Amino acid sequence: MNTRRHFIALLTAAAIAPLGANAQTTAFDHSHAAWDALLKKHVRWLSDGKQSRANYRGFATDRAALKAVLDGMSAVPRTTFDGWSQPQQMAFLINAYNAFTVELILTRYPDLKSIKDLGSFVQSAWKKKFFTLLGDERHLDWIEHEQLRPRYNEPRVHAAVNCASIGCPALRDEAFTAAKLEAQLEDGMRRFMGDRTRNRVKGGKVEVSSIFKWFREDFEKGHGGFRQVEDVFAKYAELLSDQPAEQAALKARTLGVSHLDYDWSLNDTARDAGR
Repeated sequence: MNTRRHFIALLTAAAIAPLGANAQTTAFDHSHAAWDALLKKHVRWLSDGKQSRANYRGFATDRAALKAVLDGMSAVPRTTFDGWSQPQQMAFLINAYNAFTVELILTRYPDLKSIKDLGSFVQSAWKKKFFTLLGDERHLDWIEHEQLRPRYNEPRVHAAVNCASIGCPALRDEAFTAAKLEAQLEDGMRRFMGDRTRNRVKGGKVEVSSIFKWFREDFEKGHGGFRQVEDVFAKYAELLSDQPAEQAALKARTLGVSHLDYDWSLNDTARDAGR
């Protein structure tokens, strides 16, 4: 009888163990479906397909759904995160940055014109600890500068994280996912480089976003073959200019570089409605 009970116990344990393991690995939705739905509902591309606007009034109406997304992200323990693939980790961190940025804007919306209004003389908006992620209280800079940039050596992340400003590369109308990460990063970079309000050739120089000044070193670490920031402009020459001579100069890396002022105005749909 004892032998039979022992045999049954072993069978039960064998059946339960895989279920428990699967439950742990599938507990987080790597399709980011809930965040994806909010983005599809409240983010729209402008007619040029290079810039987007966020409907913060709409996000405010769906604040409960946004909170559920953020709570789900905050519930992920570091040990679980560490067991994910690199694309899963990156998609999670990019989505977290963008979702928590929307939440930060909503803490004072509509009474602000820029995310910078949420900071102070002693602490920028990006240094405010207002959420929990991977087990500790965090700020937005922690995600970008202590996780995404140093851990993954992927400069195109600068075209993926969005700081709720006109000058930023566009906020996508979809969530980042591991399965589509490479395509999404490249698409975001191409849209950004093709936006002549942020990057262009003019007056015999290449005029580019200040992102290439602030994070120049990220574009010079060899990822994608980039050894100097001018390599980026050479790769995307056809997006920066329509003129064959200018494209050739970009590829030859003979143009001087200047950096455009950054527009920190809120990327709000109400802006275009004349609020």
